[in-house]
Amino acid sequence: MRQLSVVLFGGTGFIGSHLAAKLAERDVTIVAPTRHEAHAMHLMPLGVDIVEADIHDDATLRRLVAGKDAVINLVGILHSRRGTPYGPEFRHVHVELPRRIAAACAAAGVPRYLHMSALGAARDGPSMYQRSRADGELAAASEATVAPTIFRPSVVFGPGDNFLNMFARLQRHLPVVPLAGAHARFQPVYVGDVADAYVRALFAPDSRNRTYELGGPGIYTLADLVRLAGRYSGHPRPVLALPDALARLQAMFFEMLPGTPLITRDNLDSMKVDNVVKPSDRVLTAEALDIKLTALESVAPAYLGPTGQLDELRSRARHAHAEHPHPK
Repeated sequence: MRQLSVVLFGGTGFIGSHLAAKLAERDVTIVAPTRHEAHAMHLMPLGVDIVEADIHDDATLRRLVAGKDAVINLVGILHSRRGTPYGPEFRHVHVELPRRIAAACAAAGVPRYLHMSALGAARDGPSMYQRSRADGELAAASEATVAPTIFRPSVVFGPGDNFLNMFARLQRHLPVVPLAGAHARFQPVYVGDVADAYVRALFAPDSRNRTYELGGPGIYTLADLVRLAGRYSGHPRPVLALPDALARLQAMFFEMLPGTPLITRDNLDSMKVDNVVKPSDRVLTAEALDIKLTALESVAPAYLGPTGQLDELRSRARHAHAEHPHPK
């Protein structure tokens, strides 16, 4: 079989790094664009071709995708300024970028586009995030000559995640966890299973023009997940479920702080809808890709526990050194 070649947008991130490793195992040639080469040093041992590029420039996109068999887009954000139906950052990243990628694929004759969306994406969804993700799916399917495959994962867990690790870190420093959205339901999916879904779809012609909802084998409330993160990390703390009004005040406070907010009002709006897989005749699941789902309980203790935390700190230190090496 001829070796496949792909462009992997978002390849330097949490999911992208795991996916790059899976693709490399299948001898797929990978180009990973990034704003700063130093952010992608951890991909070099995989043989990934790292290219500094502005992926929001149409001419640059056309050059990147030319001659490739497929394009994979994992780029996404969790926060944006307010707007109707969504804010400018959501529009730029979730809607305009996939439309540009699809157009570049059509211009260059690239037949496949594998696109990351999110569970709960809906044009009439309660949050800007969900509405922008839904419009991003339409953008990914906007070119007749480019066959899209859409993935909608629930929250993704695994070594290096920003979900369970965040709650573990909080419980190392707080005596109690005041939690907004404590009763919201999630179906966390293992990052390795998400990466497998992309690889299997890439090699499966019948995955064209299909949507896959990806959730793990268990459904949990957010409070359940926080308690598990505390227990596995060795710092269990009481969880205080905040009433809706107080939760929104907390979110407004975090939005006013500098840096990336811990939670926003839009995040709370997303949690009004259970983040779980709802199979239908039109939507497929991981089962359709013959993936045996990984239980959270079989993986999380290893990377949230003391040894796993030490490994994560070492990894961060290596990345920091790559980005800011000491002068000789």
